[in-house]
Amino acid sequence: MAQDIVPIELGLTQGDVVTLWAPRWREEGEEWEAFLGHEEDLYAFPDAAHLAAFVRTAEEHDLTDHPAWHAVPGLSVGELSPDDNHQFDLVGVPELVSEDPDTWVIGELADVISIVRSLADVCELEKVHEILDSAEGFALLPQGTLPFTGREGAALWTEISEVVAEKWDEVLDAIDEVVTTPDVDETELKTTQEELAAFEEATAAAAAASADEDDDEDDEEPTGFWAEVGIDPIKIISGAGEYYTLRCYLDEDPLFLGRKGKIDVFGSPRALARFVVEADDTDLAEVSTWGELVVKATGGDLDVEVDPDNVYVLTGLDEDIADGPDAVDPTQLDLVVELLEDAADWAKDDSVKVALNQSESLGWLVSYVLKPDPTRLAPSAPFDAEVTAWRELVAAFEDRLRIH
Repeated sequence: MAQDIVPIELGLTQGDVVTLWAPRWREEGEEWEAFLGHEEDLYAFPDAAHLAAFVRTAEEHDLTDHPAWHAVPGLSVGELSPDDNHQFDLVGVPELVSEDPDTWVIGELADVISIVRSLADVCELEKVHEILDSAEGFALLPQGTLPFTGREGAALWTEISEVVAEKWDEVLDAIDEVVTTPDVDETELKTTQEELAAFEEATAAAAAASADEDDDEDDEEPTGFWAEVGIDPIKIISGAGEYYTLRCYLDEDPLFLGRKGKIDVFGSPRALARFVVEADDTDLAEVSTWGELVVKATGGDLDVEVDPDNVYVLTGLDEDIADGPDAVDPTQLDLVVELLEDAADWAKDDSVKVALNQSESLGWLVSYVLKPDPTRLAPSAPFDAEVTAWRELVAAFEDRLRIH
């Protein structure tokens, strides 16, 4: 996709439509934001084929002066198809606010309200601003779940729900009034419709191939003792020291060497092997191959070798986060996030998922690092809140470690 011009999907009363959005950019000292349209009209199309046919042939609209527009007419239909992160269901807002304000509901609502405010800014929809400004909670959505906890938070959520129930139709009507679908070149449309069909077919084929690959991987015979038993030695490097333990996945659910949310860890592979001999009070004993480890350990033949993909370095990430997302090593972060999520899932604790949801400031930063997208706004300094939240997650994980 062209830098800073993004295909988006809007769920409106007329159905799902696609258009282009240029998030805020600076040019000659001024800040701008725009959508595909002209004068008072917002251009929207029933699918990416119509959108592509338009941008390849149209000469006059509000995005022609954007510094990246020159690249857009050359984009494929697939590149002009909105991804999951840029699909906004405006008509679904009443149903959304009827749910409890958990991190996923608030995250989705925050995204919708953000794009609605952008539409109101660009299209000069003062009525929409008035409605969104009538409930304090709309402005607090980017802060995540915190403002909506407790009695005061419940009141904020109730106020949002009431405003939506009474006035959301007015928001939709205001946007509907500026939406129009311009004519497109019929010859070009035939070409783009063929491209869209080919893109959808290729996407479906890729999904099927991926599923087959997963099946093939499942069918492959494991190699080596640890692969055969389906249990992995892992190494954890934290500020408190370096430790070894075991983890496996049972029906895709993580299991650690430990019990009741506490992970048994050891300062050396030899100490871990000795522990296995008598470790019957552990969740890993539920695994059918556990006995094979015990036999190996009892005979002194259990060689604890840690694959590089199972080495988790917790140290230094908090300092990198303090310096901003560009300072964070995505590979290190990805591994540590995997470890934190696995341990929390095993302990039936959803605090990690909540903290790393994109509606939370830390979750937004982590997502920005692990899923780079040039069209997304970068998290802005200072990163004190993100550092604090990250350190709390790491401290909670380290509290789970039962050091032997």
